[in-house]
Amino acid sequence: MEGTILIEGLPGVGQVGKLVAEHLIHELGAVKIAEIYSIYFPPQVLLDGEGVSRLVSNELYRYGGDNPILFLVGDYQSTSGEGHYLLADEYLNIAEKLGVKRIYTLGGYGVGHLIDEPRVLGAVNSPGLKEEVERAGAIFTREEPGGGIVGASGLLLGLGVFRGIEGICLMGETSGYLVDPKSAHSLITVLCRMTGIDVDTTTLQERAGEMEQLVERLRQMEERRNDEELSYIG
Repeated sequence: MEGTILIEGLPGVGQVGKLVAEHLIHELGAVKIAEIYSIYFPPQVLLDGEGVSRLVSNELYRYGGDNPILFLVGDYQSTSGEGHYLLADEYLNIAEKLGVKRIYTLGGYGVGHLIDEPRVLGAVNSPGLKEEVERAGAIFTREEPGGGIVGASGLLLGLGVFRGIEGICLMGETSGYLVDPKSAHSLITVLCRMTGIDVDTTTLQERAGEMEQLVERLRQMEERRNDEELSYIG
């Protein structure tokens, strides 16, 4: 697709979208062009390894020349419904100013149990976009996600319609219990097909492997605990 695109990867379920966006920023060498502060973020600062504080924020990164890719990432989303709307509106003001024609919002779809092969679910703000999303490997189902899409990932699609900006949400299936690089790897595969972005995903795959080892250890601990409880009862 020709034209500037914006990829949103703010914190959410399993940190799936955040992992993907930050991986792309790192691999592409995207440059930070703006910091966004808001009274709707949590009232706190974060500390670096030296104990130096900084106010929580969102950040905007840019990669590329005539048809750049913009990335919206950050520490938190809004803590209130009103803030979600106001911040999404401001993100769209910035997007319009920078000539964005399409927004990809990235997130996790929590299912409450461990997943061996995470699916990628899609949502769009125009029916004409569905075929392109399905061709890239994402799926649409009538029942999922049942509660809709909360936060920036949903509102950028919904409010973007009024500004004529195309919106596509990609959601990686995840348990929701852990930060999920395995789901992030599934999601980035679909996103790269759609955008033509070509990056090395080795580190995501390595992190996914480490997570699977951790999950397996948790499973074994759970099985041992269940066996001990049955033995005690018997």
